[in-house]
Amino acid sequence: MSATVTLLGMALITFLIKAIIFILGDRVVFPPKLRQALSFVPVTVLTAIIVPMVLAPQGGSLALNWHNPQLVAAIFAVIVCATTRHQLLTIMAGLAVFFGWQYGLG
Repeated sequence: MSATVTLLGMALITFLIKAIIFILGDRVVFPPKLRQALSFVPVTVLTAIIVPMVLAPQGGSLALNWHNPQLVAAIFAVIVCATTRHQLLTIMAGLAVFFGWQYGLG
């Protein structure tokens, strides 16, 4: 029960914050430093989600070896991204390596 109330409360707060910003539109002007800081939020959140999944895919200890398909695919995707700067190619290459590594070696 309390988890449901907490989840609904968080959803309501998130909705209200986004609704206020949407309704106010361009009338709200953030200082340049705050805008710059907010630009890092998506990358930070994505990193916080992805890194634990890559380094400890089973949720336990670190799996820093070549038997970890998430780690191998992530390293390959970083290399592809660094050399091509092409997002779609990076995603496709990372997925191809992940599935090939997981099912080819599994």
